[in-house]
Amino acid sequence: MGVPIYEYECDRCQHRFEIMQKFSDRPLKKCEKCGGPVHKVLSAPGLVFKGSGWYVTDYANSDRKKAMKAEKDGDSNGDKKADTTPAKSGAGAGPGAGKKDD
Repeated sequence: MGVPIYEYECDRCQHRFEIMQKFSDRPLKKCEKCGGPVHKVLSAPGLVFKGSGWYVTDYANSDRKKAMKAEKDGDSNGDKKADTTPAKSGAGAGPGAGKKDD
């Protein structure tokens, strides 16, 4: 694991600089240029998300799980099967929904 880079700004001369410090290191107190007091500058981290699971299409839901299972089982080879299940319409959708008892 890498050592974090912290950014500091001098309160006296407004000089900004970065320094690599361990988490256990004490924060800097003096500017490297003029010796004035410094404070840490908070900024957005540079994050890069790699791999699957970071896009809205990758989030698991029941329809997505069924599609992935069908694809792995070889049921989905580009041809769509006729869908015999009723469409979900909110309340009352579930097992047995849409069936009539005669």
